[in-house]
Amino acid sequence: MKPGDRLFDKIDSAIGECKLGVAVLSPRYADSYFCLHELALIMETKKRIIPIFCDIKPSELRIKDNGTCPSQELQRFTDALEEAKYTVGLTFDSHKGNWSEFLSKATDAIVKNLIELNGEGNRMNRNYFVQNY
Repeated sequence: MKPGDRLFDKIDSAIGECKLGVAVLSPRYADSYFCLHELALIMETKKRIIPIFCDIKPSELRIKDNGTCPSQELQRFTDALEEAKYTVGLTFDSHKGNWSEFLSKATDAIVKNLIELNGEGNRMNRNYFVQNY
C-alpha cells in the first residue's frame, strides 16, 4: 500500500483475492476493529484460515462491547471469532516457546495449505474444462 490508498478498499480487495488467511490472535486482538473486520471478511468469503493463538487460549477470546460498534457489526465479529476459535490452528507461548522454531512450523503449515489449495484449484479447473468441452 502507498500513502493515499484507502485502507479498507485495499484490505477488502486483498482478502477477496487471497486463497488463505492467517490470523495471529493475541490477548488484545479483539480490541482491534481492523483485526475483527479482516477476520469477519475472511470467514464471510469462505477462505481457509490458519489461526495462530499467541499467548492466549481460544476460550479466552471474547468480543467486548464498548458501545462504539453497531450491534450488527458486533454479531459479525462474534460469529467470525467463534468460527476461528473452532478451527484447528497453531499455538505459541512467547514466555516458553522458541520463536524461530515456531516460525518454521507456521511457515510449513502455510505452505502445505497453499499447495493443497492450489491442487484443489487445478482439479476444479480440469473438471470445469472436461465438463464444458
